[in-house]
Amino acid sequence: MSLGSSLYHARKKSGLSQENVAEKLGISRQTISKWETDETLPDIRQSKGLATLYHVTLDELIEYDFDEQQAREMIDSVSEEAQARIDWNKVWSKRYPVLATYHERVRISDYAPVLGEMLTRLRVEYGYNNTDAVLVLKDILARVWKGQL
Repeated sequence: MSLGSSLYHARKKSGLSQENVAEKLGISRQTISKWETDETLPDIRQSKGLATLYHVTLDELIEYDFDEQQAREMIDSVSEEAQARIDWNKVWSKRYPVLATYHERVRISDYAPVLGEMLTRLRVEYGYNNTDAVLVLKDILARVWKGQL
């Protein structure tokens, strides 16, 4: 993501207009527009002012990841009751079609006992509830897959 795009999304998340930001920084709205369209760049003092206005660090402003922010906000906005009603396998299957079809090819019964044992160990040895045990096991699998373990 470009710096201009990062500035735009950080400003929007803060609920400020270009006019608001320009007024607070003592510059023109056109200057803010040029920064957000990557026509020009703010200097370091202006960047620090933007970070302060947007309630982020300068590093966060420069590396602002809208997709991650958007995902966090979306997750936070869904109640636990609504999350319990969501068929997450169906939702994720749109992005990863294998989730909708693997059960037709994979003998789940071959894996279920081993995975069940792992989940039980996480619950008994570490006191995790069912959900936390699944999340920890998922994270361990992801780390193995990425070669981090």
